[in-house]
Amino acid sequence: MQQQYEGYKDLADSLKSASTLLNLERKSQLHQDIITICNHLVNPSFRIAVFGPFNHGKSTLLNAMLGNRTLPIDLIHTTGAAITVKYGSDVRTRIMLVDGTEIYRSGTEVLQQFAILDGNRQMRKDVASVEVFCPHPFLETGVEFLDLPGTNDRDEQDNLIREQLLSADLVIQLLDARKLMTLSERENLRDWLLDRGIKTVIFVANFMNLLEPDEQKQVQNRLLFVAESFRAELPPGFSNLYRVDALPALRARLKGDVAAANSSGLAAFETALQHIVGIFQPNRGSVRLPRVQAIASQIQLSLTAKIDPIALEIKSFDDKQNTKVEIKQKAANLIYKGFATSVKELSDWLALPNLITKYQADAAVALAENNFKTWQTNTLKKDLNELQLSAMKWLYQAYEFFQEERPQDLLIPFPREPQVTLPPKSSNTDDLSEPGSIAVGGGIGWLLGGPVGAAVVGSISYLLNKNIQKQDEQLVKESYHQEVAKLCITAIEDYLSIFSSQGLSLLTEYEQKAEKVICFEFSQEPLEITNRREKLQQLQNGFNQLLRELEKVKILSNHQVYKEIPTYSNTNRKYSPQPERVQTSPKKDTSVKQQQENTAKNSGTRVESVSPPPPKASPSPRPEEVEAKFRDWELNEEIAQMKAEMRSPKACRQTSPGSQTSKQQNATQSNKAPNQPKTQTQKDKITRAYSILGLQTNASQIEVKQAYRTLVKKWHPDLFVNQPQLQKQAQEKMHLVNDAYTILSEQ
Repeated sequence: MQQQYEGYKDLADSLKSASTLLNLERKSQLHQDIITICNHLVNPSFRIAVFGPFNHGKSTLLNAMLGNRTLPIDLIHTTGAAITVKYGSDVRTRIMLVDGTEIYRSGTEVLQQFAILDGNRQMRKDVASVEVFCPHPFLETGVEFLDLPGTNDRDEQDNLIREQLLSADLVIQLLDARKLMTLSERENLRDWLLDRGIKTVIFVANFMNLLEPDEQKQVQNRLLFVAESFRAELPPGFSNLYRVDALPALRARLKGDVAAANSSGLAAFETALQHIVGIFQPNRGSVRLPRVQAIASQIQLSLTAKIDPIALEIKSFDDKQNTKVEIKQKAANLIYKGFATSVKELSDWLALPNLITKYQADAAVALAENNFKTWQTNTLKKDLNELQLSAMKWLYQAYEFFQEERPQDLLIPFPREPQVTLPPKSSNTDDLSEPGSIAVGGGIGWLLGGPVGAAVVGSISYLLNKNIQKQDEQLVKESYHQEVAKLCITAIEDYLSIFSSQGLSLLTEYEQKAEKVICFEFSQEPLEITNRREKLQQLQNGFNQLLRELEKVKILSNHQVYKEIPTYSNTNRKYSPQPERVQTSPKKDTSVKQQQENTAKNSGTRVESVSPPPPKASPSPRPEEVEAKFRDWELNEEIAQMKAEMRSPKACRQTSPGSQTSKQQNATQSNKAPNQPKTQTQKDKITRAYSILGLQTNASQIEVKQAYRTLVKKWHPDLFVNQPQLQKQAQEKMHLVNDAYTILSEQ
């Protein structure tokens, strides 16, 4: 039993907590019901309330059951307070006032002062509770009676009665046989009892002795109908209708006349009452919990009425924030992908083997011809600038989008111009008959004059296009021209090595700095939303706790537990994309000689006319390479579109309750034909643009983009690099296609 009371105490605490969350008015009916039922849940006594309109004999019936005038008869018509009758060793009265004052008197005479209605038939405002103690065996078993004021007098009294009925384990409704079941009594049965889960009700008919025998029979039949129509929940075998003539029963008890008491119906009623209480009392939960269920249902409905609007408001805010974050994350990832690709291209370009392969021959020749500075500006610097700008554009795009740290320019400096110290000349310096000494141009050169300088240039080309590591071992003596050429080649290798090392180091630093640019900071949640989120969490916690306590006592509910709402951190957090970095090609420590060895052909063949090898024809790109280039183009377009969405007030409305409608509208609009221009010239240009793309004039923007994509894949000039005539046609075709797409995209 103690464990059961502990469970009821937890349930009572949850009900009170829920009441606090609802911020109910203290005088509201729901608040009063919660306080009453919570106190009743932990009350160990079994309470029986006597209930009915004024002048029905409630106090007289109680006095008859107690066997004395515990409740003075002259209070029958004027009871102005709920009087609780408990067990005590002698008759005494305790009255608690609202200000906390306790009035404790022997007997019940003090009730005349505190428990009656005033001259205006109103209850005293200063009385909190009235208790009477009486030495009766039935009360000693843990039973207490509750004598309620009469109904149908004033709203204030009715509210008190309605509240007190919740604290009764068993209700005795007293009926007047002379005016059986008025309309107000029927309404009270429904509103005050049935609808609030109070179904342990016994009907007692008074004043039957004042009716004629024929009338008594008619009234008895009507009483049976009333009793049977009420869904009372009493132990099997017990009736919910009894007849007791209260005043004759009281007189018989005061005189000790057992026969008269029996004939009044009191003895039979008391016997039934004691048996019913004996069954209910050990399991008071079966009586009290249905009242809790009715009240808990009201609380849950009130809580959901508060929770749902706040939850919807929070969800709308979170959806908008998530949309913004998703757009930013997508943009950051796209920008980072483009940046990583550009950095990879630059890193591959800076790899020493690649620099040597692409530039060593021309650079060495330029060095020999005293044109190195010009070559560096027109060739090496031009290629470097293109690659640097390709990487930098992504960071400036990130800064424009996120407004984080302003990026620095990537500036890879060139090393000092290479210097060559000429070796001393041998006696046969004018011999031009050795392999590689044939002039390839008319340059005078800055190392040696005349044909000798030209021979050095030729030797450079010769040396870089034969496997000098595997040449005939019998050729032990090199010509002076070849010796100078090797010095130029070595100087360029050193130059490119320094340039590669410095460039890759600066590029690594630049990548690290980029992390502070390609990122964004999550915006802080407004204080108002934070407060609403905390309020929502409190309401949901209170609701869930109440639901759990109801489940413990086997009270079913149609409601489900609220899931915990997502928290929102107001601390500064940054998002930096960290996708898998594009792997750069391994940087092999390949020497010039090894490079020459890998590229040399026909090492044993004597070359009569040597010139720098023509560039190899680039292989035709595969269709997937063209597709990749097109995706890169689209990537820029997508980021631009996201910028527009971020700036547009409509950007975050897509996740609002009407988002589906908005999406459908946008889809419909995107499939409509572009707006037609006003002038005939513009109309003709647009018609021709549709024709170039192979479309009808009512084609949608989606169809325009798809047609453009198809034509790019078909006519990309890179597909015809080894077919000059076709490549020229492709360039002209793509020029028309680009112009047509630009015209239609602006509509």
